[in-house]
Amino acid sequence: MRQGVLAFQYQQERVSGGMTALAGLPAYLELMEVAGVRESIARNVRLRADSQGWTDGEVLIALLLLNLAGGEAVDDLRLLEADEGFCRVLRESRWHGRSGGERRRNQRRWRKHKQRSVPSPSAVFRYLAGFHDEREELKRVAGSAFVPRPGEGLRGLARVNAELLAFVQRHAPSRIATLDMDATLVESDKQQALYSYQKTRAYQPLSSYWFEQDLLVASEFRDGNVPAGFEQVRVLTEALAHLPPGVERVRLRSDTAGYQRELLKYCAEGRSERFKVIEFAVGVDVTAAFKRAVREVPEGQWQPLTRQAGGQEAASGQQWAEVGFIPNWAAHSQNAPEYRFLAIREPLRQPPLLSADTGQQAPLPFPTLELPESGWHKLFGLITNNLEAAGDELIHWSRQRCGNSEQAHAVLKDDLAGGQLPSAHFGVNAAWWQVALLAFNLNTAMKRLALGERWHSKRLKAIRFTVINLPGRVIPHARSLIIRLSAEHPCRQLLLTARHRILALAHGPPATAPA
Repeated sequence: MRQGVLAFQYQQERVSGGMTALAGLPAYLELMEVAGVRESIARNVRLRADSQGWTDGEVLIALLLLNLAGGEAVDDLRLLEADEGFCRVLRESRWHGRSGGERRRNQRRWRKHKQRSVPSPSAVFRYLAGFHDEREELKRVAGSAFVPRPGEGLRGLARVNAELLAFVQRHAPSRIATLDMDATLVESDKQQALYSYQKTRAYQPLSSYWFEQDLLVASEFRDGNVPAGFEQVRVLTEALAHLPPGVERVRLRSDTAGYQRELLKYCAEGRSERFKVIEFAVGVDVTAAFKRAVREVPEGQWQPLTRQAGGQEAASGQQWAEVGFIPNWAAHSQNAPEYRFLAIREPLRQPPLLSADTGQQAPLPFPTLELPESGWHKLFGLITNNLEAAGDELIHWSRQRCGNSEQAHAVLKDDLAGGQLPSAHFGVNAAWWQVALLAFNLNTAMKRLALGERWHSKRLKAIRFTVINLPGRVIPHARSLIIRLSAEHPCRQLLLTARHRILALAHGPPATAPA
């Protein structure tokens, strides 16, 4: 009987066992072992330290692997369990370097012989429920912005992430940490999700992205109604605490959500005990007072703003100028730091339309300003405490934030499982988001430390297609395992090279750290 239109058939494999569709995923298991992820989870996340059944490490590593393999729901663990070849590698990896006593203690956690390689979806849901704190939920006030205080489990996940950052920093050190603070919307159809500024039910995590290392230092999970600028000083100080040794200088970039007096003064006045003054470039709220200051700029002081196109500078159609704008909170005193305000204008192709109902200017998604000599413009502002750099350099530097931190959020939500929240409970979703963050950083570690330079800019979906989702067969041999790949596959040598580099990581960082 024909199976379909084209001349092929599906048949059952006659050789039983050993097949895997994830032949590249064991390299991530090996990287986790070298990075000490399992030990870090055991130290920091102790929800099941004294319980029967699955350990914290077994559950969380299964969720990390699920994210890397492309799963986006807890129920997708069934597919991971069905990959018999990979599960064989996973089972063997759990005992690597473990003493006989450790093995016996793990076996005593089970009343019956453990048959599964990864936890069942129901076991994972029960585990994730331990991250939810109902007492914090009772503190909510309707209509008010509120961020529940993370419990010990969520704080433990943050410490695991900090130790992973330190691992990458030891092997690829950077003395500068440019932190891009940015919020993103994660839409949800859960009834408990609150409405965001986009008028949709969502959550709105606020992240601190480390530009030089392509790592997420921290990401605070928040309800959709919590503004991006809410408690940013606290979020920044927590991110600074997670930066590993070796970082000597911190810089900050943010959109207008970071235009908060306390945040700017914290950075400019050097209130950070470890990093002192933090250089920043932050978007400015285009208020009536800022527009008045822009109108006072002579036409001859506006300078063209170029852009990079094909490795060469090209006209952008925008202009910039220094603005003599001093808000009340930044008024000069003898010891107060100085700030610079820059304005960026772009001519409108046509004047704003008037509303037929009110006769007033129809609202636009960006601020505008009419200038006597040059007509209507889009108008944007920037504040910085860098008094030396050229204005156009600062503008270009601040705009680098958009192409990287936003892409990191896209990877979290689209390539990983962060965009598919599993629960109506806030704490469960917060833990799910943190696991996706850990998977993002683990993939960055793989790119930077094992795969090689040409992979640094690749998104996870490209690495998954090329490296992770490879067909193979797992064969036991002489108390070891062999993962057999096609000899013609172009990525076989890439995996071997990556494993050699991971082995070198196990012997410690390089003798001399680059500048």
